[in-house]
Amino acid sequence: MKPASLIIVLFLCTNLLAQKDTFDLVAYSAPAKWTKDLAQSTVSYTVADKGSNNWCRIIIVKSAVSKGSIDKDFESEWKELIIKSYAPKKKAEVNPIEASNGWKIKSGSANFKFNNKDAVAMLTTASGFNRCASIVVITNTQGYLKDVENLLTSIDLIKPELTAGQKPGNNAVSSAITGTWGVSNTVASGINMHINEGSMITQYTFNANGTYSFYVKTFRYQMDKLLLTRETGTYQVNGNNLTVTPQLSVVEAWTRKDGTDNWGKLLSKDKRELEKTTYTFSAENFGSGMVLILKAGKPTKRDGNFNNSAKDAWFYPSKQPVEFIKLPISTSP
Repeated sequence: MKPASLIIVLFLCTNLLAQKDTFDLVAYSAPAKWTKDLAQSTVSYTVADKGSNNWCRIIIVKSAVSKGSIDKDFESEWKELIIKSYAPKKKAEVNPIEASNGWKIKSGSANFKFNNKDAVAMLTTASGFNRCASIVVITNTQGYLKDVENLLTSIDLIKPELTAGQKPGNNAVSSAITGTWGVSNTVASGINMHINEGSMITQYTFNANGTYSFYVKTFRYQMDKLLLTRETGTYQVNGNNLTVTPQLSVVEAWTRKDGTDNWGKLLSKDKRELEKTTYTFSAENFGSGMVLILKAGKPTKRDGNFNNSAKDAWFYPSKQPVEFIKLPISTSP
């Protein structure tokens, strides 16, 4: 399959944000009737035709700190998002760098094989304001490229100083809470380590644009499956009060790959109650790093029982990327 050219026009037009979907620093018009999948660091849209076996996926990736230039950002994103995932045999066919409202944009594409069939991976990276944001498109047909073009040309890049959900003087998101916080609990039996041993990892990510994600990975040796709680929604900060409003909450059951705690195949997905909660919060340094402290009048279904010694709060230490829950990757394109 011949790689498609990715020349996109990106606008900074914040008065149109209310009419579009927003993920991190990217506002866009989503393709109609495509399947949406919201994860910790990406939002993706997928369409597939079972009759022809044709498919296409658009992935918007959460922004990261810039490497210092559009060329360095594109090279880094190409290695991380394209080479690691799709292993193209040839170098990227790169388009000329575009400039728009303080952003520099570079795009490229390359062929790869999926299920022994030709496919193409396309990357567009925008660099500016010390941030780097990327959009990945993978497909085995040119039949969906009009939808891809429509999404790409609808994009507004949002300056980091004023992200979606942050309006001057109105519930501005506190920088003290942004980031990823979580705790890992290990359970072991003194009688037989393979009966009760396992782990539970709980993780919050509060984004600067007023959205959050919440994940819980549960692994037990005596269980033949892994459990993953996925929750996403919005949050607001008012003084030292944090209100979490979920929009999607599910529990997924996955097989244990080769009997380990690695993700296998998705078995089931069940909806959970959308539990809107207001906490009081603080972020404190106990010497080993920052800890997010959440308090509520009683345990919540989201957080479970209090995990501090006084049994009146949840302590969530700050987490580095290497400690994040590794989310399962869909087996479909």
